[in-house]
Amino acid sequence: MLDLNEKIEAAAAAIRAEWGETPRAGIILGTGLGGLVDLIESPVAIDYEHIPHFPKSTATSHRGRLVCGILRGLPIVAMEGRFHQYEGYSLKQITLPVRVMKRLGAELLVVTHAVGGMNPLYRPGDVMIIDDQINLMGDNPLVGINDDALGPRFPDMSAPYTPELIEVAQQTARQENFVAHRGVMVAVTGPNLETRAEYRFLRTIGADVVGMSTVPEVIVAVHCGLRVFGLSVITDMCLPDALKPANVEEIIAVAGSAEPRLRSLVLGVLAHEGSK
Repeated sequence: MLDLNEKIEAAAAAIRAEWGETPRAGIILGTGLGGLVDLIESPVAIDYEHIPHFPKSTATSHRGRLVCGILRGLPIVAMEGRFHQYEGYSLKQITLPVRVMKRLGAELLVVTHAVGGMNPLYRPGDVMIIDDQINLMGDNPLVGINDDALGPRFPDMSAPYTPELIEVAQQTARQENFVAHRGVMVAVTGPNLETRAEYRFLRTIGADVVGMSTVPEVIVAVHCGLRVFGLSVITDMCLPDALKPANVEEIIAVAGSAEPRLRSLVLGVLAHEGSK
């Protein structure tokens, strides 16, 4: 981790050269969920390839650019597409943008992603507010010599997702009359989807949904002192006794259909931040 500071500063300097605001929040948009950037006012878009040390996003439906601007009155930076371990990147590479957001001045990280639902009460298209997480990716972005300037050696993970913001999101869902579950997500490496036996195991250990991202970014966000709000969009059901082959096109389409609800929750949280 001792070489991270130089990389963080180089990336932050490149972004500052294109956009002079100080962001209050950073947003990571997952599969099929990039439409939120259309609401950003006075946008400045920077392709990842023009930001030093940013990997290239190769995942389906991930555009691969950082969009800076104003959302609900707050200056924000939004990643339109993220990076994954299954693309061959290390968790330190994957999470570098989170540290860059912190260096730019962000206080809050909002993460969204598409997941498979394992809780039988969920349905495709539902949104889940992430309450907690399980890391089964076989690695951790904090492994190595710790740079105390970036965060503590042993960050506490008793509440990785900020309880206050979870409550704000639940209240927003009630006011707008749609279901927003609250549950636990587990992250695995991928890229293959799970077997029936693996779904049974993941459900048994307490997970409501399963995905291939987000956990590393949240670990680093906690490490560097960011508050976190997270949303999962359930794109398909992973019930081992009624399992159907996955269809990527359908998954992306379902994620897109859930975007209005996801947008409401993100905007509600940002409005809360702006009221402080």
